[in-house]
Amino acid sequence: MSKKLFFLGVLVAALVGGVVAIAGVSFLLRPQNADSFDEKQKSSFVNLLSGGDFTVPDGINFIASAELVTPAVVHVKSEVGYTSRSQRDPIQEFFGIPEQGMGPGRPNAMPVSSGSGVIISPDGYIVTNNHVIEGATRVDISLDNNKRYEATVVGTDPTTDLALLKIEGDNLPFIKFGDSDQTKIGEWVLAVGNPFDLNSTVTAGIISAKARNIGILRDVENNLQIESFLQTDAVVNPGNSGGALVNLAGELIGINTAIASSTGTFNGYSFAIPSTLVKKVMDDLLKYGAVQRGLLGVQIQNVSPELADYLGKKFPVEQGVYVGGVNENSAGEEAGLKEGDIIVSLDGKPVNNVANLQELVARKRPGDEVVVGYLRDGKTLTTTATLKNFSGDTNIVKREEPKTINFEGIQFEDVKQATKDQLQIAGGAVIKSNANEAWRAAGARNGFIITSIISDSGRKRVSSAQDMINLLKDVQGEEIVVLGMFPDGTEYYFEVKVN
Repeated sequence: MSKKLFFLGVLVAALVGGVVAIAGVSFLLRPQNADSFDEKQKSSFVNLLSGGDFTVPDGINFIASAELVTPAVVHVKSEVGYTSRSQRDPIQEFFGIPEQGMGPGRPNAMPVSSGSGVIISPDGYIVTNNHVIEGATRVDISLDNNKRYEATVVGTDPTTDLALLKIEGDNLPFIKFGDSDQTKIGEWVLAVGNPFDLNSTVTAGIISAKARNIGILRDVENNLQIESFLQTDAVVNPGNSGGALVNLAGELIGINTAIASSTGTFNGYSFAIPSTLVKKVMDDLLKYGAVQRGLLGVQIQNVSPELADYLGKKFPVEQGVYVGGVNENSAGEEAGLKEGDIIVSLDGKPVNNVANLQELVARKRPGDEVVVGYLRDGKTLTTTATLKNFSGDTNIVKREEPKTINFEGIQFEDVKQATKDQLQIAGGAVIKSNANEAWRAAGARNGFIITSIISDSGRKRVSSAQDMINLLKDVQGEEIVVLGMFPDGTEYYFEVKVN
């Protein structure tokens, strides 16, 4: 047989084989009297990855982590005051002098702030962002299974934008804390929350950077804000604030807090407070009711070529924290730190920038000792510093326990001194809880601060919870006007009959 005839035979055989194969596949793909889509789809060759022939590699298997953490991520809704600051004179209203758009028993609409939270204990403690519940008069929690609770605010910390809430429940799903120090750039993470009121949304991404300062916490008291975020590219949008950032083991490694965006929606980067800092703040709020901040007492800047040029110095390292000054009687001064030192480690952990150092110190409390590694005159030195609080001593800030008194289903408590200072008021009585239907219908809200009442005998100031109880007993049977403000300073009043 010639080569020409051989190759011609091979070509013909190939063409015949191809036609037969196509005809066979077409026959198998054609539904044979199928009367359901299940049967139709069973004959499809499209889903070649189904069944036991395909498994997701462990390193990118998000399913187990998502199933573990989703039940413990909650939807947080906060009533945050009224839409406008009314300067209406309640005495005019009391005597029936009308004003357009206003009237007794017609409070302005109560706006609602929405975000996320993470259950961190089976008895109902929840971590969220401070900005989600700031100024709230009521905080409602919705679980993934649609159970609803009203939450109590245990404590807040504006310097880290964190808050601790409590709901009454047992054996609740919760997420265990992971170690954010052990996270690596490039590691897979999941963000879980409630963006745009879409419950239980899970997105995936990687850790893009660590110890990132983006300058969002401004005007915090005493300039003690801490920004040392984990940066990720997991999609986070409005409503995700306070939600969980978890690793693939289902451990909490951060609380989602912010996005980098010019539009208000996700543009590629999101930021989470690292879990090591979150855990310390939550422990403080649980144990003391206030965050304990240990301070080194030094003025610091990032080591950089720009700083070197400005100071006319040549730094021996490319990364670290330059000490620009040391406060009098501070922990840093007592430890021997001086202007010009470059801090490169704390307790053996590398310090590359200001955000990194601030986070490491923020995990400590007044009275704690830290080992500071620093460079001076080309030498690497260490010293031990005993951290102090803002007042310059090592005392723990005690929880302020306001006095609480009940009257006809309403629980009043004294106004905390910090609130008095913030609102510039001499005193008052806070509505802590309210089970009195008449007061509810009249517009009384939890968190409302009563500063005075108007009765038939005139206007009387309220200085404390006990003072409020005494005044109510004196006006039983009368209809009174209750005046005051919400924690954000919004003034309000309502009329109610005292039984």
